[in-house]
Amino acid sequence: MSVWPFARRRPSIATERLLLRLPEHADYQPWSNLRAQSADFLIPWEPAWSEDHLTRRAFTARVQWSQRVHEQGSAVPFFLIRQKDGALLGAITLDHIRRGPSQSGTIGYWIGQPHARQGYMREAIRGVVHHAFTSLDLSRIEAACLPENTASRGVLEKSGFKYEGVAQSYLQINGRWRNHVLYANLRADRRGRTDAG
Repeated sequence: MSVWPFARRRPSIATERLLLRLPEHADYQPWSNLRAQSADFLIPWEPAWSEDHLTRRAFTARVQWSQRVHEQGSAVPFFLIRQKDGALLGAITLDHIRRGPSQSGTIGYWIGQPHARQGYMREAIRGVVHHAFTSLDLSRIEAACLPENTASRGVLEKSGFKYEGVAQSYLQINGRWRNHVLYANLRADRRGRTDAG
């Protein structure tokens, strides 16, 4: 198993209002509280939560996974930390990093309900995409969301992603196989505007 060039240092990205960094064991209580508080807001858009989703044990496994995939170079999982007060706002992961002729990855993200619609996720997406294109030398970043998730579609479109089509039965969301709309952001994008159907 190879260690990629960036694995020896803990990655972080500073944006105007945020620090994006890997999860730490000390984040458990803020993470658990925010997820529990935002459950009704998040569950319709996410894979079904396991019975132990909010437990310390599950979170410890999440932190270990984050460190492992970062060291392997297959993903960069970030927590969104507000700089002014250190509050945890949500998370964004650049996952499924593929090298060679692909040079691509996929982003997924969530934000706690109290922090939604304040531009934080757009700021985080732009920071991660810039990092992916400049520091990681990726060429293409993909994202997918449910067709009716207008907030997610809006933040992708405002962050430079363009609609590419529909993937049938793409992911199990809240216990059901669901179609997703697909978006992509290219480092050298000459496509012009593409409107979602």
